[in-house]
This record gives sequence, C-alpha cells and structure tokens, in this order.
Amino acid sequence: MQPMNKPGKPTSRVRPDLPAGVKSQREALEHLDRQTEEARLGGGQDRIDKQHKAGKLTARERIDLLCDAGSFEEIDAFVTHNVPSLADKKYLGDGVVTGVGQVYGRPVYVFSQDFTVFGGSLGERYGAKIVKIMDLAVKNGCPIIGFNDSGGARIQEGVASLGAYADIFLRNTLASGVIPQISAIMGPCAGGAVYSPAITDFVFMVEGSSHMFVTGPQVIKSVTHEEIDMEGLGGASVHGEISGVCQFSHESEPESIAAIKKLLSFLPQNNLEPPPFLEPDDDVNREDERLDRIVPDHPEKPYDMHDVIETVVDDGDFFEVHRNFAQNLIVGFARLGGHSVGIVAQQPAVLAGCLDISASLKGARFVRFCDAFNIPLVTFEDVPGFLPGVNQEHGGIIKHGAKLLYAYCEATVPKLCVITRKAYGGAYCVMSSKHIRSDVNYAWPTAEIAVMGAQGAVNILYARELAASKDPDARRNELVADYRERFSNPYDAAARGYIDAVIKPRETRKKLIRALEVTRHKRDTNPPRKHGNIPL
Repeated sequence: MQPMNKPGKPTSRVRPDLPAGVKSQREALEHLDRQTEEARLGGGQDRIDKQHKAGKLTARERIDLLCDAGSFEEIDAFVTHNVPSLADKKYLGDGVVTGVGQVYGRPVYVFSQDFTVFGGSLGERYGAKIVKIMDLAVKNGCPIIGFNDSGGARIQEGVASLGAYADIFLRNTLASGVIPQISAIMGPCAGGAVYSPAITDFVFMVEGSSHMFVTGPQVIKSVTHEEIDMEGLGGASVHGEISGVCQFSHESEPESIAAIKKLLSFLPQNNLEPPPFLEPDDDVNREDERLDRIVPDHPEKPYDMHDVIETVVDDGDFFEVHRNFAQNLIVGFARLGGHSVGIVAQQPAVLAGCLDISASLKGARFVRFCDAFNIPLVTFEDVPGFLPGVNQEHGGIIKHGAKLLYAYCEATVPKLCVITRKAYGGAYCVMSSKHIRSDVNYAWPTAEIAVMGAQGAVNILYARELAASKDPDARRNELVADYRERFSNPYDAAARGYIDAVIKPRETRKKLIRALEVTRHKRDTNPPRKHGNIPL
C-alpha cells in the first residue's frame, strides 16, 4: 500500500472571466476610493478655492476643527438629489455633510452645510440627511451641532424643499430640552432657514461673514423703501447686541468653533445625565479678602459684577453667554468645586443692574436651559427693581418680566442665591428668592432688602410731612438715614428665614460649594401637566 502524499497548496486555477460590467475586488475598491474623494471635494476645487478666498472654511474643514482627530464617521456621503431638471448636476452628498464624531471624547452628531454645492441650498434629500442625523442624536442622547452656510431653499425642488425645512423644524422642537442643540451660522442663513437655529439652544455667528434675516435687503427696499446692507440688517453684531438672536459672536470661524467646544464641556449629553465633573485644581475652601471691599460704601456707586463671579468660581474661569446683549444682566457657565453651574447676575455698572425687557428675556431663556439640562443655578443679586419708563411699559415689561419669574419658579434644579447689595421690590421676588423655591440664600452684610430704595420710600411715606417742613431737605436726609438703618440691611429678612445666613463676602466660594454638595441630589417636581403656559 502506497503512502499518502503530503497535503500541499491547492493547485492554482485560472479564474473564469467576470461577466461584463462586473468589477473585480480591486476595481471595486478603487471605485470606492474615487467616489469617496469626489464626495470630499463637494462642488469641486474651484468652488473650494472661492470659499477660502471669501475667508470661509469648507463644510469638512469646520467638522475637522470641531471633532477630535480621526473621530468623525460620515453618514450618507453618497446621497444625491432626485430632481430631473438637475440630472446633469449631481454632487455626492448633495450639499450637506452629516455624521457623528467626538468632542473631548464624547459623541456628538454634526451636519455641515456645503456652500460649494448649489450655494448650500436645501432640497428634499439634503433635508432627509439632516433629519436622519437629528433622529439619531435624540435616540442616542447626544448633542447636535449644525453648521449653517446656505442660500436657502432649493428653488428647483419647489414645495419639497419647504417640506424638508418643516421636517427639520419639527425635530428641533421635539429635541428641545432633550439634547443640547447648537447652531453655528458660518455664512448666509435667510428666509425659512432662520427658524431652525432660532429654536436651538445656542446660536454662534462670525463677524463679517455670518448673516441671518427673514427678508433680505432687496426685498425690504422694494416693500418698505428702506436701504440697508446685509451686515446692517442681520450681521453678527446686530444679532449679538440688538436682537439677541445670537448668543456668541467671534472674529473668525476657528475662534467660534473653539468656543462651541468649550460650551460643550459644561453641558451634559442629554436631559437624563448630570453635567460633566472636572476635578478642581482650585482650593474649594479658598477665601479672597478682595470681596470684602468690592461693594462701594455709597449705595449708588457701581462696581463690576464680573469681578465677583471670577473671584468665586474655579480658576476664575467664567464662560459668558450673550455677553453683548442686555448687559445689565450677566449669564454664563462656570464650575464650583468641579461641578458645572449656570450663573445669573445683575451688572450694577450697566443701568444700575435694573431688569428691563431684554434682560428678562435673556435671563428667562438661560434659566430654562439650565433647568432642562440639570445644571444648578447660582444667582448673584444686586437689583434696584425693574427699569421704569413709558417704552418699557408699552413694550410689555409686565409679561416679559413675568417670563423670568416663571422660569425661576418652574426650575427644579438646585438654586443658590447671594444678595450682594440691593434687592428691591418685585425684582427681589423674581431673582431666586426663598419664596419661589430657592434652596440656599445668602446675603452679604452690605445687602439692602426692602420694598424700594430709601429715597423713594421716604418720598412716599412722608410726603405730607416733608411738604410742611421748613427744611424739607434736612428732614428728608434724617428720614432716609432712619429708613436705611431699619430696612436696608439683611437682618430683618434673616430674622424671617428668607435669608439662610448673612456671610462675609470672602467666604462666598466655600459656602456656595458646600451648599452645592448638599443640594446636588435634590428632588423636586412640578404638578403633572402637558406643559405650562409661559407668558409669551
């Protein structure tokens, strides 16, 4: 019996020819590479060069700056439009880049409109790509960031493009308060396109290249005969300082994108998670004697509340929101003992810190965002009241002021308050008072808690006496001094339990951190309801 031959390599066989039209594996991979490169070029190198010449980044360059290196995974790169009249003009991706990446190791969903393809105009499948990303973001509990750079609806697609916008608006609304939504306006954003960013939580704009308006300069000129350019109508400074549509404006796109990343560092991934914690380098028991001298002796002399905030928070790092709008109120994010907090504070250096229409809207929106995403609120209060004036009353200060009150009342996150100086009238009630479920309320010895200022109170209470006095000025000064001694201090409020403690200003940081630790796991709810009816 002959021994078996040792098994060897299989005998090579000649592969039969592939059927016509079928690619080999090598050819298929090469085709994929070509398609991928074509998709990456968007509208082509010439249009990319024009984008750069205009001082703007491309859709993909923006994503590369936002996301951690190598983390972005594109979705729907090969989608194209379905419009017969544009059959000879198809671009892979159809004018918007969508996908998921990471920022500081945490996942985020991104869409980035590509102005090199049909001017970034939105069509049916373009809109479907954005809708898919938004649905995935909500399903997976991740923030969504949208880079807007578009000429608006794609006219050739007619009502289909309008329907795509509406599909996006619905997702914005359903995602509100569920995941953080951030809009970066990096070019034109006009007509119906503006309403998606307006629903999102934060809007970023770039000075000189970002523009938002419902109707453009030419339409306005033809209808109302007003002449204005794009920058004056809807530039970053207009929306950052006057309208309040934009929370952040920067000089360049990289600066704006860096700010988006910093904002995300303060936020949770969704409404079911706590904000991120960073181990603090700053001593939680640190005291600063400068705070003992920061409030002027004269009650009408201003000081900068930024100095108070930056002295108290971790490492002096305060990330201000809406810096240029309604500057009599300060809002922004910081950390105390490593925990993210939302800061709301009067600015005595602007309008004496009065609350007006714009400040009320600014504060209400910020308070509601923090409450939706489990971010504790810290209020620094120095408010002489609501701003008086015919324009304020006719403009609806009653209902707009009520929005800020409503927001504070509705909020169930930990609420801490420090009264540094004035807390007068209805504004005292609004600014996180004990009566509207604030958890811990401190006052500095300089606090003045009263129905109104001493001068106004004396003029009302002693009007007849002053009129009959031989020396009304001297008598008024006596009565004002008496009123201040009796009412313009924190001790009457402390005696009633409206203030938990009167503290030395230098102790503010450690007191707030300890209060935050105690209240961090707070449980509070509102009555069951479909939703409240905020005074819009």
